[in-house]
Amino acid sequence: MSPSKVATRATRPDDVDWAGIRVQRVEYAAEATIFGQGEPATSILYVVHGTVRLSVLSSSGKEAVIAVLDDNHFFGEGCLVGQPNRMSTASAMSASTIIVVEKPEMVRHLHAKPAFADRFLTHMLTRNIRIEEDLIDQLFNSSEKRLARTLLLLARYGEPEASHRTLPRLSQETLAEMVGTTRSRVNFFMNKFRKLGFIEYNGGLKINNSLLSVVLRD
Repeated sequence: MSPSKVATRATRPDDVDWAGIRVQRVEYAAEATIFGQGEPATSILYVVHGTVRLSVLSSSGKEAVIAVLDDNHFFGEGCLVGQPNRMSTASAMSASTIIVVEKPEMVRHLHAKPAFADRFLTHMLTRNIRIEEDLIDQLFNSSEKRLARTLLLLARYGEPEASHRTLPRLSQETLAEMVGTTRSRVNFFMNKFRKLGFIEYNGGLKINNSLLSVVLRD
């Protein structure tokens, strides 16, 4: 079972200044593959708009979702530290606009633009903190709490505009892979959350901030 890894928002819409750097802006349709596991890792990518899923496939054919990223997230940054191949598959869950920066250009820009480098460092530190929290969550919390936390993170709990936010379309199978449990358990808890008023189905999945009570419950 895989730990839940849901990225937090590391930057704001106006934080990334691409002036002076050569980038490629690419549009992906929903379900399109952005890069595949095992492909050469030669660039860093940034989600301008949309939702991107990162997943890994084991040698036995088992797939696990390791992250769901939305607007203003970097990914594919492993190439900066010598990662020769992609460790995961990135696919668009919805129509997405992605900025692609080749590794040499990204390295040059990080050295030339301290403000840009600071924001990228903030992203990396935030990602590292999230991974540590995910591991603790997996080790010590029940599947019900892990599911509640995953939904709150996807809804960007704590941001002013996030209250009652509608999530990108996620299947219960995908949620199960993210939480590290079975689809039947996800279905049971989702029904429970709905009956308690923590979530709503109305043309999409809406997460209410009251779901936090599940995470805080002893």
